[in-house]
Amino acid sequence: MSNAAQLRDSTQLVLTRSIVDALEPSLDEAFTVTIVPEGDDYYRVIGSPVEINDASDYLARRGIALE
Repeated sequence: MSNAAQLRDSTQLVLTRSIVDALEPSLDEAFTVTIVPEGDDYYRVIGSPVEINDASDYLARRGIALE
């Protein structure tokens, strides 16, 4: 059975505002995700595990490392 942290990690990303704003096409145009502001400096990107995995690959191809 999955724990909450594993499920959360597979369904969302937290990125700095500058990364999200610089992407072309934007993540919500390229993938079926929702982007929600998280404070002043971050966005939370929420989607299905498949979409988050694809978005992570998309970011990696553009040299954006995820922790």
